[in-house]
Amino acid sequence: MTISLLFRVLYFIWFASEVIVAIATRTRGGEGNIRDRGSMLILWIVIAAAITACEWLSAVVTAPLFGGAHWLRLVSVLVLSTGIAIRWTAILTLGKAFSANVAIREEQRLKQSGLYRFVRHPSYSGLFLILLAVGLHSRNWAGLLVLIVPATAALIYRIHVEEAALSEPFGKQYADYRKATWRLVPGLY
Repeated sequence: MTISLLFRVLYFIWFASEVIVAIATRTRGGEGNIRDRGSMLILWIVIAAAITACEWLSAVVTAPLFGGAHWLRLVSVLVLSTGIAIRWTAILTLGKAFSANVAIREEQRLKQSGLYRFVRHPSYSGLFLILLAVGLHSRNWAGLLVLIVPATAALIYRIHVEEAALSEPFGKQYADYRKATWRLVPGLY
């Protein structure tokens, strides 16, 4: 199996898992306090448009990333695999508390163990790595930038919405947790 084919297989697995997670874990009215503010829709529209623009730009604009080095394809597979592993671990750690849309259930507890011990939003950390991998796989500066910049802005908006929603039911406990952890990347953000 070639590196590019392996990347495409992993990419398809990730995409399919996102569709399944979005359908299976979406909180509906009456199941919890939905506080999404349209962030799920915004996030996925921006990501879909950014990935499409990345693919298009990498095909039509000559802006080779590190000279178009072939080793970037291997790096992209490693980053993609790491991102998928982090995202799935975070989702599985939350279990029934995970929701595709921002929603708080009455019986929900604040998770501060596992990956949540290091960052408040490890599923988004994994998603960021997945998007970075797609950009790296394009081996094109223009493609990488058009993917990462808007997707990161959408992720930051989503995090803002989620943190506002979590602050209400968990109050001081969440404020203390915020002080003790980073949002996405330990030591950076």
